Amino acid sequence: MHDASPDHAPTAHLAIGGVVAVIVLNLLVRTFSKLGGVLSTLLVAAVVASGMALWFYLQHKRRPLPGERRRLIAIYGGILALLYLGLLGLMWLKDEPGPMGLFIFGLHYFSYPVLAWMVFIKRQA
Repeated sequence: MHDASPDHAPTAHLAIGGVVAVIVLNLLVRTFSKLGGVLSTLLVAAVVASGMALWFYLQHKRRPLPGERRRLIAIYGGILALLYLGLLGLMWLKDEPGPMGLFIFGLHYFSYPVLAWMVFIKRQA
């Protein structure tokens, strides 16, 4: 285990692992199931966000602090944003997507950081 100070746990490795899990699970879900579109994206986003939360809890025996949550979601969402921008560039080279295509593309991207944020927010008891 890592010896992290009580107010800072390493989050970059967890965020990178989350991005790798998104890629692998998307390939598996879209290849081996009949699910497609936004439904499969939401499924993968929920599974990865829950897995990252569980992994953090098992590693540190606590919920992430607010700074750790922000850092984790920023790195996770930032890496995915770069990948999605590259994908958007490839789409643009093939044919310029219309407004509805851009909207659906945005829904696919934003589901990942939003669901991660929803899993990691501190719930009031």
